[in-house]
Amino acid sequence: MPLKSIPASELAISPLVLGGNVFGWTIDESRSLRLLDTFLDAGLNSIDTADMYSTWVPGHSGGESERIIGKWLASRPGQRDRITLFTKVGAELSPTRKGLSRRWILQAAEDSLRRLQTDYIDLYFSHYPDPQTPHEETLRAYEDLVAAGKVRAIGASNFSPAQLQAARATADELDLPPYSALQVEYNLYDRAGFESESLPIAIQQGCAVVTYFSLASGFLSGKYRRLADLGDSARREDLEKYFDARGMRILAALDQVAESHGIAPSEAALAWLRQQPGITAPIASATSESQMARLIRASTLQLDSDSLALLNGASRAATA
Repeated sequence: MPLKSIPASELAISPLVLGGNVFGWTIDESRSLRLLDTFLDAGLNSIDTADMYSTWVPGHSGGESERIIGKWLASRPGQRDRITLFTKVGAELSPTRKGLSRRWILQAAEDSLRRLQTDYIDLYFSHYPDPQTPHEETLRAYEDLVAAGKVRAIGASNFSPAQLQAARATADELDLPPYSALQVEYNLYDRAGFESESLPIAIQQGCAVVTYFSLASGFLSGKYRRLADLGDSARREDLEKYFDARGMRILAALDQVAESHGIAPSEAALAWLRQQPGITAPIASATSESQMARLIRASTLQLDSDSLALLNGASRAATA
């Protein structure tokens, strides 16, 4: 499987990153382990998680996804070097366990390493910006983790263009590690913010870009056609906003592309993402073997120019 490099690092990631947010949430441990095996055996190497997955589930306190991945890594002796592992710090786990202070980053990194049962994190993301902590303090903490071999490269998630520019200015001025990857919300429906604001900054700074909500919380899979289809879905709150006229146009275009290529709508949506300017890889999750098979196929699928134009036309209103 051809890999893509992360600038200013020795890291290489697969053309699709497996999202670990579902581990211990919408799928149990045993199925999570099987799907991780399938993903790696297909030649894909990149896995995304976070310390806060899955605090939103009643009875969970965070770290559930990392623990499952750690158990899987422990069951794959000698395979750690094949895997490019992302995790994140900064989301609130408790009133005293949040943010991007030096104290919390160093503690959170140790906690993640223990749960993941590994000696190092390949790509460590600032999950959310922390207005209370100067960029210098955050980047010096990362500098120490990199120097200790516990982190290989750092990234930023959910940062505004101004925050990214300020962080890069601090890194350049003080010779501190820069963010070399960005994690952004981007998909066929949610286009405007990234394309008009964050993409120019990513290009300017030479950052890799990985996308989350790549399938719009499952809407772009075509599974849901009416609000009534949501039922008691765990993602209902995230999905409701997509059921407007534009969302229906996008689904219709995906259906047309999927039929012409003999693929699923989700494969078309992910292939579109992979072929967009500035995108290194989409993040997507799977809860079944059939969904995993679609992700694997989407990791190499190339859409023709007519299909890309059709999908762009159906979703263009978001950038107007």
